Amino acid sequence: MFAGQLLAYAGMAEGLNVTWIPSYGPEMRGGTAHCFVILSEKQIGSPVVRHPQVAVLFNEPAFQKYEPLVAEGGLLVTNASLVARQSQRGDITSLYIPASTVADELGEPRLANVVMLGAVLAGYPVLPKEVIHRTLEQHLPKHRNHLLALNDKALEIGTRLARDAMKANGIKDFSKLA
Repeated sequence: MFAGQLLAYAGMAEGLNVTWIPSYGPEMRGGTAHCFVILSEKQIGSPVVRHPQVAVLFNEPAFQKYEPLVAEGGLLVTNASLVARQSQRGDITSLYIPASTVADELGEPRLANVVMLGAVLAGYPVLPKEVIHRTLEQHLPKHRNHLLALNDKALEIGTRLARDAMKANGIKDFSKLA
């Protein structure tokens, strides 16, 4: 949820039309809680997306539920630390990022979402990382300001891991996904 909200705030800061719709419900206790984020230069007609261009999946239940819904030509970013299987779809780009492992190595497990956001921005560069940094500075609660540098590092690592995975899979032009 934090990564989605951060992306929405960053989009607003860049003058884009934005929606951020979180869904907590009973899933809040470890199931498939999710949010929809739409960034657009055009007016947004509906905040709900049936077939997202990008899906960021943190766990196995989310993978099972949302992987089939990614639009053809879309990007699937999966937390490889918690999801052992891989997509069999040949019509999407799939990136497997060990986000939870990286966050643990950084000493802050909650940074997994920022690692994943860095991976998304490598594959689908809708906003520059500098905008994300400024947004973090503005919206990170004061009692978490000491984590700003770690958030930046997590974003960088996620970006690097995604670019390495894309190169390994023969994707040379990262902007083709955007």
